Amino acid sequence: MTQATESYNPDVLTCLANLSSDEVFTPPTLANQMLDLLPEDLWSDPNARFLDPACKSGVFLREIARRLDEGLEGQVPDRQERINHILRNQVYGMAITELTALLSRRSLYCSKTANGKYSVCDSFGKNEQGNILFDRVEHTWKNGRCSFCGASQAGYERGEALETHAYTFIHTEDPKEMFDMQFDVIIGNPPYQLSDGGFGRSASPIYHQFVQQAKKMQPRFLTMIIPARWFAGGKGLDEFRAEMMSDDRISHLVDFQNATDVFPGVDVAGGICYFLWERDYHGPCEVTNVRGTERHTASRPLDEFGIVVRNSEAVPIIRKVISHHENGGQTLADRVSPRNPFGISATLEPTDAGTPCWFMQRIG
Repeated sequence: MTQATESYNPDVLTCLANLSSDEVFTPPTLANQMLDLLPEDLWSDPNARFLDPACKSGVFLREIARRLDEGLEGQVPDRQERINHILRNQVYGMAITELTALLSRRSLYCSKTANGKYSVCDSFGKNEQGNILFDRVEHTWKNGRCSFCGASQAGYERGEALETHAYTFIHTEDPKEMFDMQFDVIIGNPPYQLSDGGFGRSASPIYHQFVQQAKKMQPRFLTMIIPARWFAGGKGLDEFRAEMMSDDRISHLVDFQNATDVFPGVDVAGGICYFLWERDYHGPCEVTNVRGTERHTASRPLDEFGIVVRNSEAVPIIRKVISHHENGGQTLADRVSPRNPFGISATLEPTDAGTPCWFMQRIG
């Protein structure tokens, strides 16, 4: 007698290869961790609306629809009627490419077209896109750069045969014009960067533009997963860093110092984080640091120290040091310069004998 074995039936969205290290598919487990931050009563609200402005696999919309299907069962008992209502009136997306538009529709509607033969929604009529939109948009070139996203004209003026990577959501001054409605939740994993035509593989971040555009739409909740490089600022991120640190509507911040803990096989320098921004909340942020299997959480203002302190375990130590007001309240940062420390240039070349030039100057 042979024992029955369970067949392995994986979620297809866990098996997708990433488009690149800049356009990364979100694992379903991670998508649900982000959705868990939202209030439970959203899933039983037939009027709540959700938008993913950077659809790739459609995982966010699929998981939202699944939760709404369960939450609305008592109010709309008929399954087909319930699904039609959810897909027609509650979940919306904007794909980043034509390929991801097809993929996202397949995930949400079970068909590459919303009104296809196998679509689970039968109320779209002649509308093939459904609520997952993709319109080819061109960059707006000015002095060799796109005036919206900063992309290099030399790198992205490709003709009609290739994708422009001019993402619709951030190529407009007023994102509210795209939809004649108010969204309760905006959620997504936006593209991270675009080549800016600089030396080597130079690229400029664009993920912060998706966050800023989403805030303009004033949703009740905004949650996105983005690189954590904004913690340090630099290369177009200084203003965004200051904006995020001073925004007391960020109620949760989950930080992964190693990006492979979230996206296996993907190297995102500086790690990855996701956050929850609440329009009607004002207060401290619950910061969770994740290092492998270790998690440490602390509630604190993000701008408490003027910089983003990444390690929450260090916060009480910093507070204790500051409370002593030693040396007139000065810190090491007040006494040591990160550039040319002690007046010694870090750009001087060593001699052929291996002795630093500055040393030779002083003993010569």
